[in-house]
Amino acid sequence: MLTKEELPACPVATTVELIGSKWKLLIIRNLQVRPWRFNELKKELDGISQKVLTDSLRSLEADGIVIRTVYPEVPPRVEYSLSELGESLRPILDSMAAWGNLYKAKLANP
Repeated sequence: MLTKEELPACPVATTVELIGSKWKLLIIRNLQVRPWRFNELKKELDGISQKVLTDSLRSLEADGIVIRTVYPEVPPRVEYSLSELGESLRPILDSMAAWGNLYKAKLANP
């Protein structure tokens, strides 16, 4: 997790720093629905490599946005879910979805 001094002064830049990659946004989108296992996310996110998914999940966990839960089973089961902080991103992603739909509608009806 970055310290306050390491984060950009601009709050928009801070948000972009934390969730600004394509894959992080799509991971958060999926985790808004329910907890996911690693392989489920990999299958759902067409085109993501195992390394990028691993790195993205680790980064989101380190930043307090995602919770990684390991269940003591054989074989071990690991699930990823949004933390309370991660859930607070819901309005941002909802706004992005609404804007994306508006943009698509304008392209369809110029």
